Amino acid sequence: MSVQVENISKTYGTQMALDQLSFRFDDGELVGFLGPNGAGKSTLMKIITGYLAPDQGEVVLNGEKMTPENYRLRRNIGYLPENNPLYTDLYVKEFLNFTAGFYQLQHKKQKVTEAIEMTGLGLEQHKKIGALSKGYRQRVGLAQALIHNPSVLILDEPTTGLDPNQLEEIRALIREISREKTVLFSSHIMQEVEAICNRVIIINRGRIVTDGPVELVRSGQLVSKQQVLVELSSAVNREQWQKLPGLEAIEILSESSFLAIARNEGDLRPAIFQFAVEQGLVLLTMTEKRPGLEQVFRQLTTTQI
Repeated sequence: MSVQVENISKTYGTQMALDQLSFRFDDGELVGFLGPNGAGKSTLMKIITGYLAPDQGEVVLNGEKMTPENYRLRRNIGYLPENNPLYTDLYVKEFLNFTAGFYQLQHKKQKVTEAIEMTGLGLEQHKKIGALSKGYRQRVGLAQALIHNPSVLILDEPTTGLDPNQLEEIRALIREISREKTVLFSSHIMQEVEAICNRVIIINRGRIVTDGPVELVRSGQLVSKQQVLVELSSAVNREQWQKLPGLEAIEILSESSFLAIARNEGDLRPAIFQFAVEQGLVLLTMTEKRPGLEQVFRQLTTTQI
């Protein structure tokens, strides 16, 4: 199922949470949704699920507008909020039966069994939720989000507070789920997004600052200027290299090495090689430096908009 977010704006008092934000995600996409605290991630997720109405713009699912009153359309979405509200005095199976009742599901017993099997809760289904570990509570939250077999799954910080083993278990579960559903996955953990998502959207102060395949965003090709590490057989002459076409800045790293930063989106490496030949310099190494997703995130979300 396709989800189209069109010019969404939302204000709390004088605070602009979302500012004319637009993007689309489709069947089979596992989209990582990143941003610092207060960027507007949770607000947008609530609007997509229909829990909150925008001040401006709309969310469209398969050509139909989402509103808080459109309960039929909202049934197509499963939602795991950041704080994962659960009835801790209920048993796992009891809670899922309770959840299935809200959706008025036919064959309720079968649906509960399927949700338990899908999320690996078989051995825990007769325990009280309050007695479960954080990892298994997250599984219960996923089970309640999946029990009605939604086409779209919205996960807000589903791995917060998990240990490394629990992280890998939840990652594997989300990967498996994404084979049949469209998933929007919010996280503060860069490695999380790199490990399981095929696309990343980064927002800052309610606006999208980058959107693209994880590989391209992680490499910095969509947002960062090219950086090239250069090592020479002789000492670096800064004034000489500052004449290089397309160069914005040069950072001297040692007597014979430097970091060249491009002025635009072009590739500096051919110019560096040609310049070295023309100047009679011996080029020992030339390596393109990629910033990585965490550095890209910091660069984008510390920039004043």
